[in-house]
Amino acid sequence: MPSVAFVVNRTRVANLARLHRECSRAATVAGWEPLFLETTVDSRSVGLAHGAVEAGSELVFAVGGDGTVRACAEALAGTEVPLAIVPRGTANLAARALGLPSRLEAALAIGFAGRDRRIDLAAADGICFAAMAGIGLDAAVVDATPRWLKERLGWAGYAMSGITHLAGRRHAFSVCLDGGQVLARAARCVVVGNAGVLPGGFVLLPAARLGDGLLDVGILTARDPLGWGRVTARVLTRSERDDRLLERHRARHIEITTDVRLPREVDGEVIRPGCSLTISLRCAALLVRTAH
Repeated sequence: MPSVAFVVNRTRVANLARLHRECSRAATVAGWEPLFLETTVDSRSVGLAHGAVEAGSELVFAVGGDGTVRACAEALAGTEVPLAIVPRGTANLAARALGLPSRLEAALAIGFAGRDRRIDLAAADGICFAAMAGIGLDAAVVDATPRWLKERLGWAGYAMSGITHLAGRRHAFSVCLDGGQVLARAARCVVVGNAGVLPGGFVLLPAARLGDGLLDVGILTARDPLGWGRVTARVLTRSERDDRLLERHRARHIEITTDVRLPREVDGEVIRPGCSLTISLRCAALLVRTAH
């Protein structure tokens, strides 16, 4: 009987006993032997997923938020072991981009009976990510949103924190695309998406696709509520039109530098602030289990 590993971030699971019960039942019905690997720190998930593959697991479920998905993706990148996802985080950006359901039974059904699809990953200063990374305002909002607010309000917690950051000064950014074109901009942040979806399902980068062999770059320059209102309208309508408040580009290798140290984030997790962020595409690096 083949082995399936469930890498579980138990801090994201309200009823651990029910999770074990439902996962075990679904695995048994599908003809798999379940293995449960639990962690309370997402970074440890990399080692757990590596260990599962070394132990012979032929399918790995990431049960948690984007951090758990990112860690498992890093461990499975370049292998033929598919990653299935049971979304249990605040934003669930990768799961949203893949069209995966949040309901446990539905997510398990896709994990065991869906089809395998190869998608791109990316690396930001060597840190693997599946959905989005950024430097500047976006990371500042992530950093300023307390865990209790995210747990209580979900993605709306980010929105509430973001309101307090609408006004602010721009910084000097230099964005180099594929070693050629250099864009010098006074901006609030630069985000790079393998997927283009934001918390709440709003689409910032409508051209972004997980398997298209390109990364999408968004440069945001709004600095007051009026400007952010115009950006919000474009996001809500999924407009692909660019202007001075939001411009978008596509590349495989992006080098971002700034005039000061700024907050940085990778798939919704804050990393050490810095004056630069270098992001490279890892084309077709990961097998994921999807509905279609």
